[in-house]
Amino acid sequence: MATHGKKYLEAVKQVEPGKLYEPEEAVELVKHSAYAKFDETVELHLHMNLDPRAADQQLRGTVSLPHGLGKKVKVLVFAQGEAVRIAQEAGADYADADELVQKIEGGWLDFDVALATSDVMGKVSKLGKILGRRGLMPNPKSGTIVAPQDLPRAINEARKGRVEFRLDKTAVIHLPLGKVSFDSKAILDNLATVMETIAKARPSGAKGQFIKSAALSSTMGPGIKLDLKTALALRAP
Repeated sequence: MATHGKKYLEAVKQVEPGKLYEPEEAVELVKHSAYAKFDETVELHLHMNLDPRAADQQLRGTVSLPHGLGKKVKVLVFAQGEAVRIAQEAGADYADADELVQKIEGGWLDFDVALATSDVMGKVSKLGKILGRRGLMPNPKSGTIVAPQDLPRAINEARKGRVEFRLDKTAVIHLPLGKVSFDSKAILDNLATVMETIAKARPSGAKGQFIKSAALSSTMGPGIKLDLKTALALRAP
């Protein structure tokens, strides 16, 4: 059975058991209850009313956070020919095909987002097991396979804080919303954008209440349950 340290237990005492918090109050509590020495990430956890095994109830996509994630995002682009030049001029940290595939096969993974042009996916596909389990595999459903002319837009979005969301095996979605050091309005704006995006992404097979519950937490802190109706009523900037 897992045990928690004194700082965590002190943080838990600040959260009222069973209470559903208004988004504004929840954000303030997340910031106040964060106790780690580093700038913790504010996380959103959504329990979805979906069956991860059903083909018509899959949920996956991307969302661009208006205030980003509070960190420098390293962007890698799998490309060849003229697309490499386009990617480099657009600010990609790494752009190539064969060389990058070899480096990743050798264990190198020093990047946060991977984009690709469709003509190199035959080479990139062999990295499925490595990149897939880390959420880094380019995929048309997540908008990370793009045409060469669209690379500047995709790279810019990734740098600003483009986040991929995906239903896991337990029907939960986990998403970062920024850093504890963000001001409360920035976190709320990011939260509103995520809630709107996921609400619009409802798959055809979904039945009844789409989102069962929602909670915020910091990286090391306790979960704080959100009042779902109020959270869904938030409007993105």
